[in-house]
Amino acid sequence: MFEVAELGQAIDKDEFDHQVPHLRTRLLEIQQTLSQADFPVVVLISGSDGAGKGEMVNRLNEWLDPRYMRTFAFGDKTQDERERPDYWRFWRKLPQKGRIGLYVGSWYSDPIALRVSHRINDVELDGYLARIRLFERELADDGALVIKVWLHLSKEAQAKRLDELEANPLTSWRVTELDRKHLQTYDDFRGIAEHALRQTSSAEAPWVVVESADTNYRDITVANHILQRVEYHLQARSEQQEGDVENVPLIQRQKTLLDSLDLHQSIDKQAYHHELELWQGRLAELAREAQRQRVSMVLVLEGWDAAGKGGLIRRLVAALDARNYQIIPIAAPTDEERAHHYLWRFWRHIPRDGKVTIYDRSWYGRVLVERVEGFASRAEWMRAYSEINHFESQLVEHGTVLLKFWLHIDKDEQLSRFKEREKISYKRHKITDEDYRNRERWSDYEVAVNDMVERTSTELAPWHLIEANSKRFARVKALKIVCQQIEQRLGLASATESAAAEDIPG
Repeated sequence: MFEVAELGQAIDKDEFDHQVPHLRTRLLEIQQTLSQADFPVVVLISGSDGAGKGEMVNRLNEWLDPRYMRTFAFGDKTQDERERPDYWRFWRKLPQKGRIGLYVGSWYSDPIALRVSHRINDVELDGYLARIRLFERELADDGALVIKVWLHLSKEAQAKRLDELEANPLTSWRVTELDRKHLQTYDDFRGIAEHALRQTSSAEAPWVVVESADTNYRDITVANHILQRVEYHLQARSEQQEGDVENVPLIQRQKTLLDSLDLHQSIDKQAYHHELELWQGRLAELAREAQRQRVSMVLVLEGWDAAGKGGLIRRLVAALDARNYQIIPIAAPTDEERAHHYLWRFWRHIPRDGKVTIYDRSWYGRVLVERVEGFASRAEWMRAYSEINHFESQLVEHGTVLLKFWLHIDKDEQLSRFKEREKISYKRHKITDEDYRNRERWSDYEVAVNDMVERTSTELAPWHLIEANSKRFARVKALKIVCQQIEQRLGLASATESAAAEDIPG
């Protein structure tokens, strides 16, 4: 259930003027404290038409320090936004730690509007609300404080306010034909909104409903609510004990999925060049058709150090138009990236329809290197499996071709490649002391990779395990899989059953 501020309340001008100076001082003080905190604050201002959402946002901008806050207004989607998954535009606008993001219009706007206009049914609405709950839980799990305020106005009060605005020449422009149309659907809107609030008011992200007939009462009540929530969250975070346990495997295994791969598979040089030309040619054709059909692609390459990710990427992009792809190499996060949810930096690079993004390492760092090296707590990497599955499902449901590859080599092959790189002047920079140190944790990484594959290889986004002791074999197999998956997505007849390809295991 959601909290409802007392209805029918009013604050006269004298009392309002008396309370405001002290309230503003406390808000600015708490912002100073918050600026050093390890979490962001997400404030949603939603509600009925005429309840003063814009006025409330303006008031908060007046009372708070703009250096530590940004305001975001979401209306109709831009072309750029329509060509990406729905939540792309929201992830990009999340505040960094120590800052406040103030939102008028949010991830609630479209689902409620779609249901009121009968463009979706109740079941579809509940699907939208389920995604909202997952999104807000991900933010809260990462430490974010999510404050959701619903400004309530009765039908009579809404009609009165629209009449008053329309009667004043200075404010009549604020009343549109759409506002009048919304008034006619008030009862439907209220029922749908109440359902949405009940379905999404959770312990980590509760709604508070504020009566907004009296603007003084509205402004004071909302500002006090934000102040109290931030104060409480700061106190709770300071008292929180990490309570993390040693990063041990979830289950001790004698054998992992990686052990089942046959790393002796190979292809001779002559056959390799033939197959490489065949599949690169096919990929070039498919990539052009995918661009024509406005189908985007996301390729994720993970694997051991020196497993051949860079070489595979070069063979992939040789078949692509340089204007249509981007390669995102993932290293340790920057200060800006550390100040956001770990998925934030990956959402930023999601391609537009018809474009391609290749991630050289990816969001799986949370359950691999961050898990093994202790950069993420057990609670953080444990919940990352479901967060990643949720993220990837949004890409696939948008229509994106998502391909995930793990390039697997054995420990001896890795050492051999390290030594070879040290002999080549233009490859020597790739080898560091850290690479050799990571070999000492090989067994820990094997267990982490096994858990990753088991928990995130879904029907929508399966893992493709590539035997990569032979670079040639790995490149051809990966190219073949890419072509097969694009063909399937585009609904094209498969060309992957050609006799020339039958010698390459898939």
